[in-house]
Amino acid sequence: MKLAIIGANGKIGSRIAEEALNRGHSVTGIARNPDSGIQNDRVTWVKSNALDPQKLAPIVAGQDAVISAFGIDWGRPETYPLFTDMAHSLLAAAKAAGVKRILVVGGAGSLEVAPGIQLVDTEGFPETWRQGANEQRKSLNIFYGETELEWTFFSPAIMIEPGPRTGKYRLGKDNPVFDEKGNSEISYDDYAMAMIDEVENPRFIRQRFTIGY
Repeated sequence: MKLAIIGANGKIGSRIAEEALNRGHSVTGIARNPDSGIQNDRVTWVKSNALDPQKLAPIVAGQDAVISAFGIDWGRPETYPLFTDMAHSLLAAAKAAGVKRILVVGGAGSLEVAPGIQLVDTEGFPETWRQGANEQRKSLNIFYGETELEWTFFSPAIMIEPGPRTGKYRLGKDNPVFDEKGNSEISYDDYAMAMIDEVENPRFIRQRFTIGY
């Protein structure tokens, strides 16, 4: 498949790109500073601002799917609203380019930990992350309103960190996936594996899903 990956040089985007390459797919990496990205004969790097749908559309035209691993600077609150800006840009660019399939690296804050209660609204949620997570939740609501494109919003486990690619994971939809010890965890590499699994064998069209061990 031909996959465009926004933020393909980031800590999660780079792993998604590597997973795609290891499975024989080709990648168009889209980044503001692509020089730091992985080098491979099946990677084409494009320096661009993905927040501009007029610039993004011609880059993703002809791709089988677009994956957004767009990230913000969690130390700069003024960047938090870019989550919703990216959602609007991605939808507009995909429609203009004629690409039906889009997948988004989402956040865990919008997962429901009790009926009607999302993680970001709980007392124990870190205050330093709350505002950004709330903005990321707003981006999910934008996708919920999209009925034309085949989108998927992929929330990680509550804790996502560097770790081995175990090749094992469990999936959920709107609730965190906990292990037998009550932890909700996943490694970057297993998250990337599940993302490409969803690209190859879609199960969550116009839905959000999540992951954990």
